[in-house]
Amino acid sequence: QVQLVESGGGLVQAGGSLRLSCAASGRTFSSYAMGWFRQAPGKEREFVAAISWIGGSTYYADSVKGRFTISRDNAKNTLYLQMNSLKPEDTTVYYCAARFEGFAGWLPAEYDYWGQGTQVTVSS
Repeated sequence: QVQLVESGGGLVQAGGSLRLSCAASGRTFSSYAMGWFRQAPGKEREFVAAISWIGGSTYYADSVKGRFTISRDNAKNTLYLQMNSLKPEDTTVYYCAARFEGFAGWLPAEYDYWGQGTQVTVSS
C-alpha cells in the first residue's frame, strides 16, 4: 500500500506557473506507475498526465501537452507536475494517483491509490 500527499497548489495569474508535488510513503515508489488527474465540481475526473514505472515514459492529455511536464524522483519518493502557461480553464482540484506495477493509463479506474487533492486556481 502507498499513501499519497499532494502539495504546491495555489492561486496564480493566467500565463503563470506552478509545480505540484506528490509525496509517497509506504511500498517502493519506483514500482508504481503514477498519474495526475483533475476534477471540477460536478464533472468526471479527467486525465492530465502519467509516467510509467519502468523507463519513465510519459503521457499527456491533449489539453496540457506542451504546457505541463510530469516527472518523478524515485530517490525522494516524489512525483511532480510542472505547469506552465496556465489558463483559467486549468482551475480545479488536482489529484495524484498510483498503480502498482501497471500501465500508466488514462482511466481513473486503473489506479489503486489516490491523494486528497490540491486546489489550483488560475485568474484571468
